[in-house]
Amino acid sequence: MGPPRSKKRRPTFRRLLKTSGVKLENKLKNRQLKQQNVAKKQRKEQKKLRAAVKDAAIRTPRPLETYRKRPEEEQDEEEFLETLPTDMMEDEDLQQMTAMARQASFITRDLSSCGPVHSGKRRSSEVVRSYEKVPRKMARTEEKEVIHLLPIKDKTGVIPQSVERVVKKHPEEEEEEEEEAEELGEYENEGAPESSSALTAEQREQLRVQKINERKLSIAGLGSAIVSDPYSNIKRLKELRGMLMEADPCAAVTVRKLVMVSLMEIFKDITPTYRIRPLTPEEKATKVKKETRQLREFEEGLVSQYKFYLEDLEQTVKDWKQKKKKRSQAVGFQSYRGLAEVAVRCLSELLLALPHFNFHNNIIVVLVPLMNDPDKQVSGMCCDAFRKLFQQDKGGGASLATVRVISGLVKSLNYNVKPEVLRTLLSLRIKEVEMKKDIEDTAPKKKFMNNKEKKKNLSRMQRKWKKAEEKLEKELLEAEASESKEKKIKLHTETLNIVFLIYFRILKKAQKSVLLPAVLEGLANFAHLINLEFFDDLLNVLQNLIQSGDLTNRESLHCIQTVFTILSGQGDVLNIDPLNFYSQLYRMLPRLHAGLPNDDIIIVLRCLDAMLTRRKKQVSLQRAMAFVKRLSMLSLHTLPNASVGILAASRSTIHAFPKCDFLLDNEVQGSGFYLPELDEPEHCNAQNTALWELHTLQRHYHPMVQRLAVHLCQGAPSEGSGALSVELSRRSPVELFNMYSVKDMTFNPPVAPPGSKKKDRFGATLLDDELQRRVESVLTANEDTELDFNTTDTHALINTRTHTHTH
Repeated sequence: MGPPRSKKRRPTFRRLLKTSGVKLENKLKNRQLKQQNVAKKQRKEQKKLRAAVKDAAIRTPRPLETYRKRPEEEQDEEEFLETLPTDMMEDEDLQQMTAMARQASFITRDLSSCGPVHSGKRRSSEVVRSYEKVPRKMARTEEKEVIHLLPIKDKTGVIPQSVERVVKKHPEEEEEEEEEAEELGEYENEGAPESSSALTAEQREQLRVQKINERKLSIAGLGSAIVSDPYSNIKRLKELRGMLMEADPCAAVTVRKLVMVSLMEIFKDITPTYRIRPLTPEEKATKVKKETRQLREFEEGLVSQYKFYLEDLEQTVKDWKQKKKKRSQAVGFQSYRGLAEVAVRCLSELLLALPHFNFHNNIIVVLVPLMNDPDKQVSGMCCDAFRKLFQQDKGGGASLATVRVISGLVKSLNYNVKPEVLRTLLSLRIKEVEMKKDIEDTAPKKKFMNNKEKKKNLSRMQRKWKKAEEKLEKELLEAEASESKEKKIKLHTETLNIVFLIYFRILKKAQKSVLLPAVLEGLANFAHLINLEFFDDLLNVLQNLIQSGDLTNRESLHCIQTVFTILSGQGDVLNIDPLNFYSQLYRMLPRLHAGLPNDDIIIVLRCLDAMLTRRKKQVSLQRAMAFVKRLSMLSLHTLPNASVGILAASRSTIHAFPKCDFLLDNEVQGSGFYLPELDEPEHCNAQNTALWELHTLQRHYHPMVQRLAVHLCQGAPSEGSGALSVELSRRSPVELFNMYSVKDMTFNPPVAPPGSKKKDRFGATLLDDELQRRVESVLTANEDTELDFNTTDTHALINTRTHTHTH
């Protein structure tokens, strides 16, 4: 027989699992009990401290009996003592009892007091001394940690086991606590600082400069440490952000501004190029590498500090707007505006520098209402920031978020906003949108084969490869970082719909507001992107606005530009003859400003391009000749760049309508006389006149105007001696207008400096070469040189001169 079997069974796998579960539960219980014990001890110590302070403040020691007895009472007491039997007491005891009776009553005496027996009333200073007996810090008690052990199983059941262990602190931690307590005591015992009234103005200024320099050094040290190693020093952001609460009144404003700008630059430097999302509970529970944990801590700290920083900036702006002053505020009302301007500047910089990072929409929500602020500097900064944001936004997400907030602002304020708010929308980079679900034009999406098609068309190995290929393609599509064109067009379409919603609301409900010029300018800018379903209503509204007579020349030009931009784009399918708009522009041409603010000419040139050049099949010859004649009249009294643009537009019209060369001939074509005062281009008989203004423009002081006038007089040829250069002929009228602009007080082409006219020197026409050399040597000699008339050469020179003058 083999050895006897052991009665002790081996632990099964389930029992081992159960034991490991018990270990984990015990660890969790240990941690919870430890936290509870620490919190309980802290509460007890705080309770004892409050009781001690309250006892020292309220409890006053009972005073000893200091009143004197009456003589009659003293006699009665002595008689009573004498009548007592003394045979039972010894003499020593009797003497002691007598001495105690003469003193104050020991029964009523406060034994806790250490003062003399017959002392007078305590002074109020002794009450203050009682506070000194109270401990300034909590009494140290040994922290005990309860450790749960594995339970013991008995006949009665499971018996939990635990052990208490004293937690020992490191000597370094104890030294740090002692140092902190000493610093706190020094701070409390520190007397009041020297009053600023006792210092002179120069001393106060020196003290202020000294404090500001100290703060600058600390800001520079913290900033350089964070930027040099952001992963390790991310916690220093909190220390730097704490300086935003600078409490010293003489340096608070300057220090806060410096901290705001420094934090802005730090965040721009250390912020990653991706958006940080919060971790899920499953991700937090999993074990990761040390580098990954450090990266997570950095991201978490960065997001939290960035959020607090933005909240501080927003609160600074709110305090300025609400004119709210806090009790502990070290900044006066006069400094609120400067702090708010710096905060707005920081928010604007972060809006442009970190459009991909967290809380970007929150910055937009804060800055959009400030675009309508009465302060021009603040509103200007915000409007410029959003213009730059629209121009650099390639994806379209930030533009969509901004336009949504602007739409809500305009509606909430009942259209009482500044026109600059709507003019910022002109900077939107929208070139292409979805037009009424053009399904045929859109590229078909790649379809994956279903199981039926795979079984029918592919073999088993081909199906396997196809499945792997489709999986890889899906992963590549998900991992693609660049914005797809379809998504971009979708965002742009949604953005433009909101923009047109703002414009149409104002046209419908607030036609008399100051926003109408900005709305008309925006419609003219985005007219080529309007859907066909809005054309009829929009044309009627614009025509009514022009006919009302309440619009300025610029607003009327924007209406005309909007109409013809629509008709030259998608609206060419509509059978509409906008004769009224032609007449309106023809009527407005002589009333345009001919001075320096000639920006209206650009709108006129764009309108002429859309009305005559692009719609040449729908325009009659009479109308085109009338416009060419009136444009030549307008070019006589405008600035040079406007004249160049107008003549270039006339050239384009002559090329589109070759029969306009009738205006270059003196012979009359047809019957009737030209009526320049008639505002109907169809009935003014423009074919019976000539472009005599071109002969006047040939003597214009600007060389480019002269060149174009000569070119038009020769019939605007494309080849030959009278043709323009290739560079000029390819430029549009608007480009020529901007090229020769005098806005910057420059003349293009530059004016040549006048030539130097030097007088001919004496003797330049003499025929004798030797005499010519002598004359030049004498004329170039120094005037101070004295001539010696005794020399032969001098006499010969004088005789020669006399001889020359005689002849």
